[in-house]
Amino acid sequence: MTVPGRQGFVHEGLFYTDVAGLLAGTVPFVEEGLAADEPVLVAAPGPQLELIRAAVGPAGEAVGYTDMTEAGRNPGRIIPWVLQAFADKHPDRRVRIIGEPIWAARTDVEYPACAQHEAAINWAFAGREVSILCPYDATSLDAGVLAEARGTHPLLVDRAGRRTSADYAPSDVVARHNRPLPTPAERVATLRYDLAALPGVRRFVADHAAGAGLHADRVADLQIAVTELAANSVAHAGGAGTLQVWLTGTHLVCEIRDDGWLADPLAGRLAPAVDGVGGRGLVIVHALCDLVRVHSTATGTTVRLHMLREATG
Repeated sequence: MTVPGRQGFVHEGLFYTDVAGLLAGTVPFVEEGLAADEPVLVAAPGPQLELIRAAVGPAGEAVGYTDMTEAGRNPGRIIPWVLQAFADKHPDRRVRIIGEPIWAARTDVEYPACAQHEAAINWAFAGREVSILCPYDATSLDAGVLAEARGTHPLLVDRAGRRTSADYAPSDVVARHNRPLPTPAERVATLRYDLAALPGVRRFVADHAAGAGLHADRVADLQIAVTELAANSVAHAGGAGTLQVWLTGTHLVCEIRDDGWLADPLAGRLAPAVDGVGGRGLVIVHALCDLVRVHSTATGTTVRLHMLREATG
């Protein structure tokens, strides 16, 4: 699937309409990688993953397979913990990755983070020897999703062949979804914190998580994530912030608001260098939570964390 002789970073969107189209677009991509002795990873939802695995067959024993519904449940995890993690294991070799982060069961709450993820891939891997192919089920995804896929992928592939996307504009996609988060309809508990009140943040989260059905390990994960954000507010965003917590039918939600500004669209989406000092907090938050939504402008930042109430750790 990669253009012969192409070097550097290649990011393609594959639009398929049936199983035959999925396999016609993905299996040659895998086989070409194996023939070139390139490490290959397939990260896709379970049914698509198994179709590709079966079609590649025994020749693909060296291929890595990852269920995206688990590894990519939070779209913010995908770059640092799936794509970058795989590429970084092979620093001296070109790698190929199939990544399908958007499927029909994705919710409206999740989708903006998915679109921003697809845009961020272009900056995260610029200049690296990496080919990433992103399949889109054109029969089950709505027209708006497919339109934004044309905006986040410089190359498009479908039955008509391969072409440059005339609509490629990843910054526009990121900006379009950087909007104020909807006001919760549920009853909200609020805590205003500063340096002196930081010790109370963990207790506040635990108290309101008690009735949410989370396993104790998941409550601890959420406490770590919220504490990371609150400490960042105190250190880098005016010295204070506001924490709100509420329950939906499916999630426990925690929201941090402060006066900081996350101007970098890759904030929290790249694993920091092993010897790096900063840049770990938001990456850790993405790793621990089931969904992270962010709205950030020069006047302040809102980070909303979602934890599935059914999760058992």
